[in-house]
Amino acid sequence: MKAIVKTSRAPGAAYRDVEVPVINKDELLIRVTSASLSAGDLAVYNWTSASFPPQRLPFIFGQEFCGEVVETGSLARGFEKGDFVSVESHIFCGVCCQCRNDQRHICQYLRVIGRDTPGGLAEYAAIPARCAWKHTDETLKDIGSLMGAFGSSVHAVLAEDIVGRNILISGCAPQGLFAAGIAKAGGARKIIALDPSPYRRRLALKMGAGAAIDPGAKDCLAKIAGLCGADGADTVVEMSGGAAAVQLGLKALRPGGRFVAFGLPLTKLNIDYAGDIVRRGIRLEGVSGREIFRSWYKMESLLKSGAVNPRPAVTHTFALKDFRKAFDLITSKEQKCGKIILVP
Repeated sequence: MKAIVKTSRAPGAAYRDVEVPVINKDELLIRVTSASLSAGDLAVYNWTSASFPPQRLPFIFGQEFCGEVVETGSLARGFEKGDFVSVESHIFCGVCCQCRNDQRHICQYLRVIGRDTPGGLAEYAAIPARCAWKHTDETLKDIGSLMGAFGSSVHAVLAEDIVGRNILISGCAPQGLFAAGIAKAGGARKIIALDPSPYRRRLALKMGAGAAIDPGAKDCLAKIAGLCGADGADTVVEMSGGAAAVQLGLKALRPGGRFVAFGLPLTKLNIDYAGDIVRRGIRLEGVSGREIFRSWYKMESLLKSGAVNPRPAVTHTFALKDFRKAFDLITSKEQKCGKIILVP
């Protein structure tokens, strides 16, 4: 089969012929129909983050993908050949304290498909059956590879009631774009998106944001106050991880509001812990991935009902062999892209 393979501890990857995976008893072999590029894939490709790159090479990466089941292990119950599945990239142990308390997404022994085990930027992939979400029809087949990323946004936005609340979304990369649509479907009063890219601000408006602001503008906080009122936003969903974005989000949040920390900073943050969080009664919530599989039921309902349409956030589709064009587009200074899908 063909696959995108990480071959050296340096930026880049190769398009190679490799052996089709041999599955274990508890696994499924799927024929990948599409894969979408994630922040984790970008870190592996660019070799930029110690928390993401795999330890062994060569390695097939790719965390977000979907496909058709072509082989089932003897212990992989509930699946048959021909089933259309999306992949939950978090491999949970099932027996640790977190797993037994319905927090599988933060399993103590968590492994990630495409980082700790071979991923889906290939024609075929082997996955644990417990990480497969079986679709009952093919209405979501064209966006099946988005389910993991979309589910993280569902978790971030809908962790508590947002009806009638003012929501500030910081960062309009794909998961921030999804968050705008989810907030609208969830009954948010006003949805404000922040991103330095004019292209992505326009995408945020298409996805449901009522306003899109450049966070670098001198009057950014004043504009937010003009939309939300002097108290500020009820909820800030921080999707970028940028140090300046985190500080701005805390300033824009009203006392007693909720700050959702999703984006992963590449540098240490300088936060006024007492002034911005403690004395203002801020509720700080870290979000890592999706609730498995509670978020999946929510997102399937949102998608099938038509309450959220993530397709406007998908701006480019490339053949798997043209992966370099896709990564070049993501890393370009102009950032003229949303979600990118690769098709074998």
